[in-house]
Amino acid sequence: MVSEVLFGSRKAEDDTVIEMLASAIRRDISFGVLRPDQKLKIDGLRQSYGGSNHSMRETLRVLASEGMVEATNQRGFRVTSATEDDLRDIVFLRLEVETLGLRRSLERGTVAWESRVIAAFHSVAHADAAVQNDPDDLTALEWDEACRDLTMALVEASDSPRLIKMTAQFFGQSRRFRLALLREGRIDFPARKLRQNRLRDAVIARDQNSATQVLADEIEADLGA
Repeated sequence: MVSEVLFGSRKAEDDTVIEMLASAIRRDISFGVLRPDQKLKIDGLRQSYGGSNHSMRETLRVLASEGMVEATNQRGFRVTSATEDDLRDIVFLRLEVETLGLRRSLERGTVAWESRVIAAFHSVAHADAAVQNDPDDLTALEWDEACRDLTMALVEASDSPRLIKMTAQFFGQSRRFRLALLREGRIDFPARKLRQNRLRDAVIARDQNSATQVLADEIEADLGA
């Protein structure tokens, strides 16, 4: 019994370390600190982020499952590429998955779900204002998280765990493109606010066609497509 408890505790501790390492590396890929196609060597990563050989290798496997890094033929890892073709593919997948998820959520969502979505819109509005006033890395990260929370809220009631998981995965893969547009000052925030308001109103009205069309427009504008 004692050994089971100890082993269980060790596993939970390992999972926490891997989670923390993945979060830090994921952030640095998104902000361009780790560049597209950059080779990721275990020893170098451990010097920058900590962790053991085992925890770092497991972290890279987690990030590979998310599409953030790729395994190479030499059994190493590199940051996933970020070409125009990659962006087009991500936009295509986000459009397909998120509009389907929103349509299903509008069919199945309760009043409680609708309230969570409205709250997420409110958080995004605050984050938009904050990142325009003080566009440093912290506010950019908070902005990105607010946008992610809204994206996930919109598909939350879809009653499809796999669809929800894919939504999170493809949003994660799009982060560095979105954050690059933000850093370059290429986001039209007044137009974005109008789209957000139209999307919120369409969700409240349960207007599937309008909501999915505005969401598609938002995804494309969000990624500069």
